[in-house]
Amino acid sequence: MIENTWKRWGEDDERGALNFIGPDQVRRATGLVQTGEVLRLAQLLSSKTPVPAHRCGLQHFMGRDGGDYAAGAGRPEGFQFAEDSVIMPLHIGTHVDALCHAWYDDTLYNGFSGDTIRSTTGASRLGVEKMPPIVTRGVLLDLVRLKGRVLVPGEVISRADLEAAAAMADLKIERGDAVLLRTGWLESQKGVKNVSFDVEPGIDVEAARWLAECEVAVVGADNFAVEVLPFAKGTVFPVHQLLIRDFGVPLLEGLMLDPLVASGRYTFLFVASALPIVGATGSPLAPVAVL
Repeated sequence: MIENTWKRWGEDDERGALNFIGPDQVRRATGLVQTGEVLRLAQLLSSKTPVPAHRCGLQHFMGRDGGDYAAGAGRPEGFQFAEDSVIMPLHIGTHVDALCHAWYDDTLYNGFSGDTIRSTTGASRLGVEKMPPIVTRGVLLDLVRLKGRVLVPGEVISRADLEAAAAMADLKIERGDAVLLRTGWLESQKGVKNVSFDVEPGIDVEAARWLAECEVAVVGADNFAVEVLPFAKGTVFPVHQLLIRDFGVPLLEGLMLDPLVASGRYTFLFVASALPIVGATGSPLAPVAVL
């Protein structure tokens, strides 16, 4: 059993499993485009976007708007404009966890020290800016379709479930894939005023290890943690620890999969790029599926 992928791409590697995406994977993925339809897989971001209690919500401020002109602001040659600013946590809505987001035993992916992350400078190693844009084959594993229902809070998605969902879609997980998991959690939260982030369906460690050993580039889901909550007794974020810290697999959380499900496609061109914020532990992003 492989314990980790440290040093596989060198002592200084900070890309992790995204190294599995090369020119061959990109060409294969672009060959999947049939209709040219582009689907956005991201949640809308606003002050109403739910976040866990320990994070602030999004705050949106207008620096210049129509009211300024009504109050007499200048209009040189008739020109007018609006501009704004946003304050928000980087782990909000649809977002990616960088490889510096989770670790244990004071050691990050590839053996880097936890001391490389500082409140004054951010992460000097494995920051989200080290992640290249992702262009690869996307694979949808629809656990809702497999089970014929939305998964219930706290329900474990096993390796056998993932294999069954892949078989149902008549596909094989391959090196460099972006594997997207539909649990139905985000769908079930629509209209809910007080979203609970403490109990969710998700994968367990065995399922996560299987994905890592398939050499996937990234794992995403329509829930907030990817892994099942609450955790198995005696563990804390074990899937984050294994995928991010041990195997260098970034996690995409809070995916909006409704448009993809409606399309009926299980393989597609997947494109996503994080905001290259130096030293950041994650980033909101707006991934797309091209059909």
